[in-house]
Amino acid sequence: MVLGALLLMGLLPSFTVFGHPLRHVDILSDLYPKAEVVDSLEIETELPPPPPKPAFVDTCHTGMTCIEDYSDDAQRGMRPFYQALDELERGNRLVRVAYYGDSFVEGDILTADLREMLQKKYGGCGIGYTPITTISSGFRVSVRQSAKGFTRHSIMDSVFNRSRQDVSNHYFIAGPDASIRFRGQDKYYQHLDTFSRASFFFIPQEATTISAAVNGKGVLHKQFKGDQLQVAEVEGKIGNVTFSVVEADSTALFYGVAMDGNTGIALDNFSMRGASGLNVRTIPAKMMRRFYELRPYDLVILQYGLNVATQRGSNYDNYINGMRTTIQHLKEYYPGAAILIVSVADRDYRNSEGEVRTMPGIRNLIRYQQNLAAEEGVAFWNMFEAMGGNESMKKLVDSKPSMANYDYTHINVRGGRYLAGLLFDALVYGKEQYDRRRAYEDNR
Repeated sequence: MVLGALLLMGLLPSFTVFGHPLRHVDILSDLYPKAEVVDSLEIETELPPPPPKPAFVDTCHTGMTCIEDYSDDAQRGMRPFYQALDELERGNRLVRVAYYGDSFVEGDILTADLREMLQKKYGGCGIGYTPITTISSGFRVSVRQSAKGFTRHSIMDSVFNRSRQDVSNHYFIAGPDASIRFRGQDKYYQHLDTFSRASFFFIPQEATTISAAVNGKGVLHKQFKGDQLQVAEVEGKIGNVTFSVVEADSTALFYGVAMDGNTGIALDNFSMRGASGLNVRTIPAKMMRRFYELRPYDLVILQYGLNVATQRGSNYDNYINGMRTTIQHLKEYYPGAAILIVSVADRDYRNSEGEVRTMPGIRNLIRYQQNLAAEEGVAFWNMFEAMGGNESMKKLVDSKPSMANYDYTHINVRGGRYLAGLLFDALVYGKEQYDRRRAYEDNR
């Protein structure tokens, strides 16, 4: 009876329940000749990609996916970043990169390797900016941090005062004896064992007293006042640093610590689990303006989409309209920064035949993201194409050792290093092309 029921099920057509397609059951399927099956979900929209408008036409290396620069007269493409690298080569300068993303880069996955590669080539040290504590603090191996006495508030909380948040969508309230300690590490990544400057960001409001110890020795004890974002800094060859809140009332707000060199590259990871990128536009203008005064960026990278793409996603107009305001928000309050949109990576699912395939909504979303870059005059890098296109996430999962998780959505540390290398190569090649273009223009 069971065998007969299973044979009859093979005659049933594919159908959905509450919008979810059920897999087709046919116990004799392995006996049939293989035929190309086109899942109904794999029909894409006809939204065409914008024509590339590189500032200098040249061939891209075989096997490389190059950055497409759609910058207009406002020059919000890659030029500000490449100019900053030129200034770095001519003298002491710190070039700062902000990498905004979702759970794909949570825990400093991908960004830790990209930071290491950039610092190895251009100099620099330190982990950059990190909130006092995050969900990923326990498994982030690129920095050792411990905090006590702070109450954390994140934009993903059910109750959150958005007017208090910083550029990482957090704020913290200090209790009695609140302190935070960071120390470098040399086990997993280079250039992170020591750093030259540690900066603690907060809004003191009424009298707030901060003390700091470097390598176990007290070096700072200072009172701050005011309703603007301020910073307490210490310098030296720092292996570990502890900031303590000696005195503060309940109105004082605390945010995070930046650990940098005096020159080279600093890369800040602003990842938020579950984020779509729309969270960036909620950061108060006053906070963004003041943070940029204290910590100006030369390049802002935006990588979102995992929490937006769906199997049936064909129209992302509403989401792209929201991301447009995010980019305009960054343009206004980070006036000197290049802006690079990194596309969503491959994300796979099992279709009605049980095969692991690229989610069609991913390809549709990438087209929207590329068009957004063209419309806003910023740069775009197609990570989906760079990692191999269709079913490339499955290939990372199946590789030995595996470079991605079995959710066919997230990479692991090995996958992060692989993808960071692809992006690093695109950035370096883009800089080489910029140098060639500039030399050509100078000699024309």
